[in-house]
Amino acid sequence: MATREAYSQSPKKKVPLFPLLSLLCFTSIFLLLSQFTTTSSPSINHSLPTFHKHPRASCNFSHGTWITHPPRIPTYDHTCKEIFKGWNCLSANKSNARHLPTWRWQPRHCDLPQFHPLDFLRTHTHTAIGFVGDSLNRNMFVSLFCALKSASEGQVKKWRPAGADRGFTFLAYNLTIAYHRTNLLARYGSWSASDKGGALETLGFREGFRVDVDVPDSTWAKALSFHDILIFNTGHWWWAPSKFDPVKSPMLFFKNGQPVIPPLRSGQGLDMVLEHMIKYVEKNARPGAVKFFRTQSPRHFEGGDWDQGGSCQRDRPLSIEQVEELFSVKNNGTNVETRLVNKHLYKALEGSGFIILDVTHMSEFRADAHPSSAGGKKHDDCMHWCLPGITDTWNDLFIELLNSNYQE
Repeated sequence: MATREAYSQSPKKKVPLFPLLSLLCFTSIFLLLSQFTTTSSPSINHSLPTFHKHPRASCNFSHGTWITHPPRIPTYDHTCKEIFKGWNCLSANKSNARHLPTWRWQPRHCDLPQFHPLDFLRTHTHTAIGFVGDSLNRNMFVSLFCALKSASEGQVKKWRPAGADRGFTFLAYNLTIAYHRTNLLARYGSWSASDKGGALETLGFREGFRVDVDVPDSTWAKALSFHDILIFNTGHWWWAPSKFDPVKSPMLFFKNGQPVIPPLRSGQGLDMVLEHMIKYVEKNARPGAVKFFRTQSPRHFEGGDWDQGGSCQRDRPLSIEQVEELFSVKNNGTNVETRLVNKHLYKALEGSGFIILDVTHMSEFRADAHPSSAGGKKHDDCMHWCLPGITDTWNDLFIELLNSNYQE
């Protein structure tokens, strides 16, 4: 008021307005920016490490490097009873088992946050999650179950949806996760030549395996009406001469109940199966279901295949040069099927409603993360993964992409 009186008493004295207006504008802008910064800053969770994240849309999670600083914090340990004995590397005293889960995948231009099991349970109440595929998908399923079990605040009940190999419901959250075992996605079984003869018999085939490219395996055919989230995989069994010997027990492909003539090579058969199974899923999945297809999990046999004395004795991740030497298609090495399968997968999934869960390249580095000779088999297990271990990072990626899908 004193100032206002002074001005009124001196009407002839003019006050410069421009500096005053500039100061007021600057102050308003500063306050506005301060408020924006305060309201948009991310909350900090102290239970697990929090990393700065760039927008998901700009992040390619497939390319990066493995680091241990800061370490990934294991969310469960070897006491989880669902861990298959051959994958329990801590109990089997694998030399580097305790260090395996501390490696963290660092993408080049962003971060992959570690998922919080309890937050996941609370966020996905009344949800059913189905893993559909071979034993590598079971590897991932067990990883997720053990993490959720360690954080669960209530009872966990064994319960298997239709066709599932195993499944559990977290009763306090009404969240179910299940594993549906299928090697080829399509139905297959033994085939023998008929006395009546037929198209295959005239070509000299006497026995093999019949693969119906347009018929889903019964283990998961009815699961689509139950699950809200689905994670599929296939690949390892398509290049398995010990099972599908091209001479003694070839894969023989059928469509509409009739053999495909001329007979197909395994890669051609895979293309037909993927075409039909992807269409089947998109037609029969629950409305709004989120569908993932996981890329190929790499093997790390060195010095020969599993039945030729091959082993995986490394105790640290590979360098990029070692990765290319082991997996480059042009080298035609023992583990070459990894990238060959992915070519078929990417081609088939183009334009589909599936989210590609690309775990291949990050996993190619981890020759150290297999059970190896600690798996209890007569040969080194350089295909499956130790638990806890790399499939925990697969689930970090799965849940990051899942959350991104819900926010779009």
